[in-house]
Amino acid sequence: MTKSREISATGGLRGEITVPGDKSISHRSIMIGAMAAGKTRVQGFLRGEDNLSTLNAFRLMGVEIEECENGEIIIHGRGLKGLEEPLDVIDCGNSGTTMRLMTGLLAAQPFFSVLTGDKYLRRRPMKRVVGPLTEMGARIFGREGGDKAPLAIVGGGLHSLSYHSPIASAQVKSSLLLAGLFCDGETTVYEPHLSRDHSERMLSYFGAEIKPFSGGVTIVGHPRLEARDILVPGDISSAAFLLVAALIVPGSELLVRNVGMNPTRSGIVDILQQMGGSICILNAREAAGEPVADLLVKSSDLHGIEIGGELVPRAIDELPVVSVAAAFAQGTTLIRDAHELRVKETDRIASMTAELTRLGARVTALDDGMRIHGGDALAGGAVRSHGDHRVAMSMAVAALAATGPVTIDDIGCTATSFPDFWTLLDTCRSER
Repeated sequence: MTKSREISATGGLRGEITVPGDKSISHRSIMIGAMAAGKTRVQGFLRGEDNLSTLNAFRLMGVEIEECENGEIIIHGRGLKGLEEPLDVIDCGNSGTTMRLMTGLLAAQPFFSVLTGDKYLRRRPMKRVVGPLTEMGARIFGREGGDKAPLAIVGGGLHSLSYHSPIASAQVKSSLLLAGLFCDGETTVYEPHLSRDHSERMLSYFGAEIKPFSGGVTIVGHPRLEARDILVPGDISSAAFLLVAALIVPGSELLVRNVGMNPTRSGIVDILQQMGGSICILNAREAAGEPVADLLVKSSDLHGIEIGGELVPRAIDELPVVSVAAAFAQGTTLIRDAHELRVKETDRIASMTAELTRLGARVTALDDGMRIHGGDALAGGAVRSHGDHRVAMSMAVAALAATGPVTIDDIGCTATSFPDFWTLLDTCRSER
């Protein structure tokens, strides 16, 4: 039986909070630290289920990873050629990042490996990385012609590639860059829009030769990666739920500290500010190659806008909670160019359309987005998470400003990316 939770409208959200470490950076700290020479110390590592899948994958390949009482992670790197053939199938859980990035890395290793995941991950498309990796010489076998996990990988023997990706995807780009580490010469990935660049930043931080340019990035093969200390900033994708909650609940004022403000990820702040949201960026700084700031957010009267183009890949994971903000905004919000939402943990266009509609919002699903007619009061009711952490948390935010109690089913899925979400939400409510 799945766990559910009832949430009722609240008074203003107040206080100073810190959100958990960035999920994307936490993944990469394990992957790149494992291939570096020496000990990589990671502070702020997100102990969500997705990141633990990555951690356990590298333990299966012989990498010693210490989990300290103070929360620090110490990775005993084995160098670029130090990974061992895993004795068992690598379970990626629900993590598309783990599976897609690991596919690129494992395709370059001189051994056999198998990747699988939960029922949701086994439905997600993998040909987007399997295809270009095959062009590099990889031998990868999977269901539906290599498009679906489990994936069996006979690694080694790759050559460099120049690849024009039809989509702006950090997972595709990162998978090919990780494979390119093991290739002679240069591997180049071109993108229609710049996707998040955490892999490039961290690889460069560890000593790889990275050449970003307008429209893509190049990596030079066979670098020597040296261990570095990493301070993981707060995840802006997690902060997004608290930002929207504070904007739509009258009388709110929240200070969210230590939020990662990578320009390829900060589209959520741009979107909410364009909608009229009061969000002040304070104490901007840099940590381990990543921009960081504190965000002061106050309840605001929002209005509808159009969202599309290059803004979408900068906010793709946050668009579900943007649709909640749009439901409480005056006027119409149009989200286009977001077809990627169809192939996330769930079809997030369909999921968010269905669940917001259950509460009385006027939402139309489009092939590549949504049209939300805002300004109507949302009622209480029962909604589904669809087993998707971002859908569950988005509906919790909507419930905070609904006219009646909202019951959300299967809330355990939030442990994927934000294990302390419900506790932190309660803290903000009790501060008032």
